[in-house]
Amino acid sequence: MVDLESEVPPLPPRYRFRDLLLGDQGWQNDDRVQVEFYMNENTFKERLKLFFIKNQRSSLRIRLFNFSLKLLSCLLYIIRVLLENPSQGNEWSHIFWVNRSLPLWGLQVSVALISLFETILLGYLSYKGNIWEQILRIPFILEIINAVPFIISIFWPSLRNLFVPVFLNCWLAKHALENMINDLHRAIQRTQSAMFNQVLILISTLLCLIFTCICGIQHLERIGKKLNLFDSLYFCIVTFSTVGFGDVTPETWSSKLFVVAMICVALVVLPIQFEQLAYLWMERQKSGGNYSRHRAQTEKHVVLCVSSLKIDLLMDFLNEFYAHPRLQDYYVVILCPTEMDVQVRRVLQIPMWSQRVIYLQGSALKDQDLLRAKMDDAEACFILSSRCEVDRTSSDHQTILRAWAVKDFAPNCPLYVQILKPENKFHIKFADHVVCEEEFKYAMLALNCICPATSTLITLLVHTSRGQEGQQSPEQWQKMYGRCSGNEVYHIVLEESTFFAEYEGKSFTYASFHAHKKFGVCLIGVRREENKNILLNPGPRYIMNATDICFYINITKEENSAFKNQDQQKKSNVSRSFYHGPSRLPVHSIIASMGTVAIDLQDTSCRSASGPTLSLPTEGSKEIRRPSIAPVLEVADTSSIQTCDLLSDQSEDETTPDEEISSNLEYAKGYPPYSPYIGSSPTFCHLLHEKVPFCCLRLDKSCQHNYYEDAKAYGFKNKLIIVAAETAGNGLYNFIVPLRAYYRPKKELNPVVLLLDNPLDDLLRCGVTFAANMVVVDKESTMSAEEDYMADAKTIVNVQTLFRLFSSLSIITELTHPANMRFMQFRAKDCYSLALSKLEKKERERGSNLAFMFRLPFAAGRVFSISMLDTLLYQSFVKDYMISITRLLLGLDTTPGSGFLCSMTITEDDLWIRTYARLYQKLCSSTGDVPIGIYRTESQKLTASESREIASQSQISISVEEWEDTKDSKEQGHHRSNHRNSTSSDQSDHPLLRRKSMQWARRLSRKGPKHSGKTAEKITQQRLNFFRRSERQELAELVKNRMKHLGLSTVGHDEMNDHQSTLSYILINPSPDTRLELNDVVYLIRPDPLAYLPNSEPSRKNSICNAAGPDSREETQL
Repeated sequence: MVDLESEVPPLPPRYRFRDLLLGDQGWQNDDRVQVEFYMNENTFKERLKLFFIKNQRSSLRIRLFNFSLKLLSCLLYIIRVLLENPSQGNEWSHIFWVNRSLPLWGLQVSVALISLFETILLGYLSYKGNIWEQILRIPFILEIINAVPFIISIFWPSLRNLFVPVFLNCWLAKHALENMINDLHRAIQRTQSAMFNQVLILISTLLCLIFTCICGIQHLERIGKKLNLFDSLYFCIVTFSTVGFGDVTPETWSSKLFVVAMICVALVVLPIQFEQLAYLWMERQKSGGNYSRHRAQTEKHVVLCVSSLKIDLLMDFLNEFYAHPRLQDYYVVILCPTEMDVQVRRVLQIPMWSQRVIYLQGSALKDQDLLRAKMDDAEACFILSSRCEVDRTSSDHQTILRAWAVKDFAPNCPLYVQILKPENKFHIKFADHVVCEEEFKYAMLALNCICPATSTLITLLVHTSRGQEGQQSPEQWQKMYGRCSGNEVYHIVLEESTFFAEYEGKSFTYASFHAHKKFGVCLIGVRREENKNILLNPGPRYIMNATDICFYINITKEENSAFKNQDQQKKSNVSRSFYHGPSRLPVHSIIASMGTVAIDLQDTSCRSASGPTLSLPTEGSKEIRRPSIAPVLEVADTSSIQTCDLLSDQSEDETTPDEEISSNLEYAKGYPPYSPYIGSSPTFCHLLHEKVPFCCLRLDKSCQHNYYEDAKAYGFKNKLIIVAAETAGNGLYNFIVPLRAYYRPKKELNPVVLLLDNPLDDLLRCGVTFAANMVVVDKESTMSAEEDYMADAKTIVNVQTLFRLFSSLSIITELTHPANMRFMQFRAKDCYSLALSKLEKKERERGSNLAFMFRLPFAAGRVFSISMLDTLLYQSFVKDYMISITRLLLGLDTTPGSGFLCSMTITEDDLWIRTYARLYQKLCSSTGDVPIGIYRTESQKLTASESREIASQSQISISVEEWEDTKDSKEQGHHRSNHRNSTSSDQSDHPLLRRKSMQWARRLSRKGPKHSGKTAEKITQQRLNFFRRSERQELAELVKNRMKHLGLSTVGHDEMNDHQSTLSYILINPSPDTRLELNDVVYLIRPDPLAYLPNSEPSRKNSICNAAGPDSREETQL
């Protein structure tokens, strides 16, 4: 190392720091040559060119000076005209000679010299080899005409009074102004609007025409009427405005010729300018212009980035965004790369939206367009994916690039991103809020199979409504359903709340029950101040703190509520107590008006309990007094909470020892070993001990491990769940996991069949005739239809075919457009459906955002559209917790200590509870469950005229012989299934229609020929039987014949059972005095069973669960 350092020569003296400071005198002896580099040629011409032309700032100063000189020359011409005395006579010498004072002549000569010198210099600097190109330019010719005569008059004094058309300098001033504006834009490095430039050019052109005409008419009329400048101005304005009074007219032929020439010039120049202005105006209307910086700094706005803007998407966003009172002063800036649609343009011209919505045509990938939208000053940016494209992955890629571009341009702007595929979600983890469509879609479809109408429940919760829908309907169920649909999720700090402040230090279940009893609000979750995780129903062991954030369901938030004391409602108690109908009206008198709700406070004292028992009282006690329920404890008693009750699977206790051993060998509880995509939340669920070979997953093909080729051969104990999808995407993971969640009993685990194509043969092989549910996922290949609403055509027709072939099958369908839900289970001559269609139109006219909610398939949870969940992303701007709560309800996220959504059914043994408030108390005091709503099924009550009309329109007929033969067998079958279908069998069989069909069949049989031969009678009877077959019987026979052809058993196929005579709907957070009815399904948020395990460390969780079998019961035994 020493040798190497010694070989390095020292730095020359010039490069030493000491010599840089003190100077160096010995560098001249060095052999180096100093070289200086220049950006341009180091010549005198290039330096002048750099100063006068290339440098924007110096060039701007030169052009501004030139513009000032031209205006000064025009001003001197006006002064000369005003100082001149009108001469007598009509000699032509007055045209060529004028009176010009010596000082004025001196000023004009000075201006001419400077202007001519500048013109020649600029011509020399811009010379490119063609001298004639410089000489024949119009500005150069005008400069010669206006400057050379004055310079000649210096050497020839007799020409000092020669007339020079100095007023033509206005055109040179216009040319200088255009160049000056261009240099100004280059100097400040900002592109101004082309509209401004074009308007400026048009105005300057018009002024130059008028000024030239004024000066020309005034000078040429020196030998005529001797007009002054004001009279010339009056004549020009009257002439160019095509009014033409005729009081001032030119007399000489020269002035008349000049007027004709100016009119011709105006007819050529002005239309060109107006055409360019109109074109720019149209283009500006298409692109939308800019959102001004002043507005962005003084007003609040959000930016909506979409690839294509449809009217449905726009109206959903605007209606949901502006539904919140504090967002009324916000502006919405839409940034879209496509031209504005005709329907969108028509809507944005409505005054309500035209003042608050600004459309900008541009791309989020361009910084210029983001600058136009003032993205850096925006309160939020919503980036939505285009779900109408066939390739959803490509749509996600575009969304990801837009999110990256916005984050790069405005790092502090909150991002609200919608993504379609779950595998693309990890690219936008930096976004503040993300909604993955396939995650939510498949999770809701799965929960629909467990908890009916979960999709409708979530949709109503994430929509903003005041609960006014259906209040003018004559039917009671529509009023209750519409009123309860106004419930939403709100939040408030416990110590600031009137609802929950008194429950500080009390258990969560105690606070939830008493808040519902007193105020009618449903407390569903909390969040600690120091913790970011939301806990849904953390259970009775959770103690409320003053700083906890409470999440509750109510018709409106507490801040918009007015409270009445108990004394103010004593007068109304007497009249209110007379009504004792089966479904009482709410006691709370909640008045939803102008955003304010008045709530009557009730007595919160608990009824005395007869004892700690939770079972049904004896028959003797029923006759004496109303059964009582144990009170909800303020602080949970450890001894009253039995861990085994919460975690044990009662279904496993009822099995035989052999079945228990086989069950334990088959299933285990744990986390899935593999994740289908990055970002999926691990979920504790049922797993197989060993991985099944891929060949065994083919249901319709046998392999070396099994020889089954249809679902019937497998002998499944539980009914199937069939998923009809186009492709097996990663989103199916979110469909399977909720169906295999650890809290579901093993005996209730339904087999899941994935059907990638749905011809009739494949449907029959996969067991559609005995399936519990069939889920039809929207086809991606049909989303790019020429007509937007036709994207669901294939799905709707296929589902209608399934509905006609298998009327007893529960079909859950996903559609692209919510408006197409009216075609689900379509009946053209159904009077009730037509009445609902009229109701939907009336609700839409009243401005409802949920006009489609009264459609029977949607109310029953049999159809939903994922686009209805777009409001979830919009609501998260005001309620940043909505996405987290929805994911917890759907089971997409699992938080330790947080509960889960499940359901229970009200049986005849549970009707002693009577009201929803007592059910609330029963659940909170026994299992710690929190009910949030009811799913109710009722029978449609048809009038006599409607029954006759349906009977006349239907083609149901069976032969007397077949009816007599099958009467006894059907009665026996009906008796056996009476307990299972106690409410729906009577309605589904249509006894009135069957009786009329029997009578009609007997009358036809009596009209047959009596004296014909046996052969003819047999043929006639067969012909009558053929024509008397109903459409349903033909479809049933088609299915049976196809099953026989495929070698499938037809036992258990019930073709006559359907649910067309029932309607179902949801009551979210009903009033406490709502009466319970038979077969009501109650939505519950059940506390996490694993939260009660002692020492539940992650390392021991699997072993404890596998040993104890921590399955919670799906149905709560009351």
